[in-house]
Amino acid sequence: MQGNGRGTAETSSSEGVSGAAARLQKLFEGHRLTPTQRRIAHCMVRQAGDAPFYSSVELAELAGVSQPSVTRFAVALGFDGYPALRRHLREVAPTEQGADDGSYNEYQQAVHAEIDNLRHLAALLADPAPVAEAGRLLARSRPLPVLGLRAASAQAAGFTYFARKVHPDVRLLDEGGTMLADRVDAAVRAGGTALLCFALPRHPREVVEALEYARGAGLRVVTVADSAFAPVAHHSDLLLPAAVGTGLAFDTACAPMLLGRVLLEAMCDELPDAQARLEEFDARATERGLFAE
Repeated sequence: MQGNGRGTAETSSSEGVSGAAARLQKLFEGHRLTPTQRRIAHCMVRQAGDAPFYSSVELAELAGVSQPSVTRFAVALGFDGYPALRRHLREVAPTEQGADDGSYNEYQQAVHAEIDNLRHLAALLADPAPVAEAGRLLARSRPLPVLGLRAASAQAAGFTYFARKVHPDVRLLDEGGTMLADRVDAAVRAGGTALLCFALPRHPREVVEALEYARGAGLRVVTVADSAFAPVAHHSDLLLPAAVGTGLAFDTACAPMLLGRVLLEAMCDELPDAQARLEEFDARATERGLFAE
């Protein structure tokens, strides 16, 4: 189970939390952060509503790092120390600290946390340019390899299932090992120009290595990850963040799944024969009696 989401207090406004998370994300972007600092940044984005109220000790405990690491993180962002960073957060993103009144049980809290993740994703999609650019890259790649290992394999498989209805050649890469590089090479030899990756925690080392290899082979890498500070960030040409839920024993990935569908829509917009392919599939499915409805 990732993070410290179980039992997290509800904030007074989902919209306010989404806005605070977006502002935090913007604050952290453009800084070269170490893996430990990215972990702190990720923790703060996930806890955006309460982040301005944490002490350095509390934040260190939540992120699973040392207190001096939190201080160095604040300095890396250009502040004199953590108190200055916290003061800045309170000034630019004021929000009421959440209060857990016991009105929601842990299952309901997990659902509400996912709703917050979706609101955050909606706020990020206010600028459609990155998704539109990703759609162009994916549509032009023939073949299009789609990578997703371990926890992310379901996201990659779901995208591939639907993408094959409109794209002429989509190749699912859902198994690691020594054959993974061979399959990347095969896609490049066949004319592939881009790779789509779904990367979710915990991030397998072989995913990071595969993306590094793919870029070295000449592929443009589009990545859907749980955070802009994920380990795959430095190995992606275009990273689209969508947070995962951590309130249950196993992470939930509603936002990454929805972002995958948004990417499908953007890709369809760049494929002139997408609608014709869908209509052909529907006609054949009817002829075969494929569906019970």
